[in-house]
This record gives sequence, structure tokens and C-alpha cells, in this order.
Amino acid sequence: MQNFFICLRKNSQTSFFAAMVRKEIEDETNSLTGRLKQISPVPIHLSIYSPNVVNLTLIDLPGLTKVAVEGQPESIVQEIETMVRTYVEKPNCIILAITSANRDIATSDAIKLSREVDPTGERTFGVLTKLDLMDKGTNALEVLEGRSYRLHHPWVGVVNRSQADINKNIDMIIARRREREFFASSVDYRHLAGKMGSEHLAKLLSKHLESLIKTRMPGIACLINKSIDEIEAELHQLGKPVAIDSGAHLHTILELCSAFDLVFKDHLHGGRPGGDRICSVFDNQLPHALRRLPFDRYLSLQNVRKVISEADGYQPHLIAPEHGYRRLIEVAVNYFRGPAEASVDAVHSILKELVRRSLAETQELKRFPTLQAEVSRAANEALERFREDSKTTTLRLVDMESSYITVDFFRRLLQDDEKGGIPPAAASIDRYAETHFHQIASNITSYIRMVSETLRNSIPKSVVHCQVREAKRSILDYFYVQLGQMKGNQLAALLNEDPALRERRQQCIKRLELHKSARDEIDSVSWS
Repeated sequence: MQNFFICLRKNSQTSFFAAMVRKEIEDETNSLTGRLKQISPVPIHLSIYSPNVVNLTLIDLPGLTKVAVEGQPESIVQEIETMVRTYVEKPNCIILAITSANRDIATSDAIKLSREVDPTGERTFGVLTKLDLMDKGTNALEVLEGRSYRLHHPWVGVVNRSQADINKNIDMIIARRREREFFASSVDYRHLAGKMGSEHLAKLLSKHLESLIKTRMPGIACLINKSIDEIEAELHQLGKPVAIDSGAHLHTILELCSAFDLVFKDHLHGGRPGGDRICSVFDNQLPHALRRLPFDRYLSLQNVRKVISEADGYQPHLIAPEHGYRRLIEVAVNYFRGPAEASVDAVHSILKELVRRSLAETQELKRFPTLQAEVSRAANEALERFREDSKTTTLRLVDMESSYITVDFFRRLLQDDEKGGIPPAAASIDRYAETHFHQIASNITSYIRMVSETLRNSIPKSVVHCQVREAKRSILDYFYVQLGQMKGNQLAALLNEDPALRERRQQCIKRLELHKSARDEIDSVSWS
């Protein structure tokens, strides 16, 4: 919607300015509606500044009509009424119901509509025009004195310029003088002359408006104060404008990074959701992955026989196939590398998601998309370093289990067999019997269960130590080092604020100034 504004600062009642205003309004109307007598809901704003006018806002609406004229659509009747209603239905609107004196008041569309939207009549002022055009011997006293149709406010009669006067460019000063002379010299209206005329109507409306403002001023003041609080809260959220020196830039950046760091730690500590998913990796994902390792297939009778035979080589084992045991255990332990790496990667993904959430929830950073992107980059690079360190450490735990086999475990198995009455060398009687390989598979399965339980407890310790703990302690430490090496222009570039936010702050500041000015204006005026 494009609105037209024009200001008349001096001599606003001269014919020159009147002609200029008329032409501008006509041109603007024609540009919107064409020259086919159409209408448009787009308002034309005309501001007039003069010491000779009262403080009023007048809305000149198109006259209500019953029939579309040539060039107008049939819908124009309803369009005009709908447009008029949008204004006169507003509770703060003062309605000027203008009716011609030379027509029956009972058929006035303006009076009919005003009664519908203002049943009590408190907002309606009746204006009777064309009193000078009534037939000789007739007058409008019945209406003006409120006998034929009473309103809450008294009727006001006015005499406007005729079309001939307009064509002759008769200015408003002369028109107002002629209007006064008409009422003063009229036999019918001279006793009402002090209560008639456009000048009296303007003063009456101005006085009514002042009275209305006094009544509603406490509510308006309350609304202004509420708006000021809301604007100040919005400005606080948007933050203060950025300082210009590099020291202040660095201080601001460090404060913003600290705000992000607090939000991130809050997620890990449980103040915000997300950190509990790390526990779920250790309590659910890791145990489930360990249980699904294919040890049943690997330690099958056929595979155990194959590995033992290959380990013996050309010279079969004598009592216990130690080389075969070690080979079977080493390969079986390597299966734990998969769950170990998966745990590291799962926690890494959770930490990345928490970084993303923390950036989104750090309101202060939203002002500076460049800095937000740099913090995101630095945090994710740190998490990547932590993941690599965690993967190295966690896989080293797995490698340790295959590097040194707990001999005491197998010694205890032999002692248990002896207590059960099984001779120690019984397994060596037939090196290739199925019972022999079953026993080997059973022994290794027991050992792998022990290793699995050990890693189930040690993998979480390694992951938390290398990833979670380091993320809490130093996720932005390397970025801080980079900041210390940056020049002033680089720091300023990080605080390149989002233009939309900057514009929004400026608008808020202007709105705040206007509201505070309005509040001061109200406070400075006595409304008693």
C-alpha cells in the first residue's frame, strides 16, 4: 500500500494551495483507480499544518450510494458500504453523519448506518448541509432543534461552497464569511447562528475529542507504559550496539563465547535436555552391540579345529594347543573394536548435536551470524580432535586385551576341572576328538565373556574422559588462542551484525523514543 503525504505549513487556506491539494488528490486517486469513477481502500494521507486549524484527524469517506453509475461495477454499492463500515465501526471513531437538508431525513443512509454501528449515539454528530438550497418557505428547524430526529449530540447546520463557487476558486476564508452571514441574516436560523456553521462544528468536535481523550487517558497511559516495557524487553534481547574499538570487540566476543559455553555445559549437566543420550549409549547401545558380536560363529567346532590345526603347523601340540588358544583369543578380541569405535562415534554425534542446539539457544549469538559460524566451526573441529584421541585411547584398551592374556584365568579353569574329577591331561588323549575342540571353544568363550565385561566398563570411562570431559573443559580453547592472534579488523568482521537485526534495533529505539515522548507529553498536561 502506497500512501500520499502533503504538508501545508503556511497560508493553507489560499486558493493556490487549495488548488494544489485538489490536483494532487485527484492525480493520486486516478493513478490508483483510473478515470472510471472507481474507488480504492488505499488511503491518501493529507497533513495540514496551520495556526488557523484545530487538532483533528478527518477521514473523508465516499458517499453511500444505492445505484452504480455508468463505468462502475454493480458491486460498488456494497464495496463502498464495506469500506465505510471498516472505519465507523471502530469504537474511537467520531461519526459525522452528513445529510442534505433538501431531502427526507428518514431516508438518510448516513443516519441509518450510524445508528447500526453506534446505537447509543455517543459517537455520532448529525450535520445538515445545503440549507441555502431548500425551497422557499421551508426550513430545517425541526431537524436542527431535534424535534423530528433527536441525536445524543445537537445537530449542526453548515453552508458549503456551491459548484459554481468551486469553479470560480472562491477560497475558504470567503466561504466561511458567507456562511456566517447566511445564518446571521436568515430569519429562520438567526437565533441558532452561534451554534451553526463549519467553524462551530470544528470547535464542537475538538471539544468533544478533548473530553474523550480525558476520559480515556488513564487507559492510554497504561497502554503506553506497557508498550515501553515490551520494547525495552525486546531491545534487551537484541542487545546493545557494538562498540568500535578492538579491545571492546574482543571483550564482547569472549562474553558471547562464554554464553555459548554455559549453554553447552548446561546440556551436559542435565539442566537442558540432550546429555542423557550419552548415558543411553553406554547403557543400551554398547551392551547390545557386545551381545551381537558373532562369537558363536567364530568359535564354532569347525572354525576352532581349523585355527588349532593351522596354529600347530607341521608339529602337533603335546598337551594344550597354546598357539591355537592365543590365535583364537587375539582374533576374537579384535571383534570388540567395532563396538568401541561405534561408541566413540555415537557420543561424537551427540556432542555435535548439543553444539548445534547450544548455538541455536544462545540468544546473544544470533545477532552475529559470522561469529556464530566461527564458534560452530571451532567447536566442531575441537570435537573432531577429541574423537580421534578417544578412538585411539579406546582401541588401545581393546589392543591391550589381545596383547596380554590373563593366564590365571585358564589356570583357574584347570583347577576347576581337577576339582570336578577331570584329569589335567585328559584333553590330550585324543587331540582331534570333538570333545577336545568343544572344551577349547568353551574355555575361550568364558575368557571372552570376561574381556567383554571388562571393556563394557572401561570403554565408557575412556570415551567420557577423552570426549565429554574435554568438551566441557576446552571446547573453545583453541579458538581463544586464534582470537588472541587476530587483528582489529578481523575481530570487527566477526561482529558483523545481521542487518535485519540492526534495522530492527533501530526501529525499536525510534519506537521507544516516541512512546517515551508520548508518556512525557501526557505527564506534562493537566487532565483535570
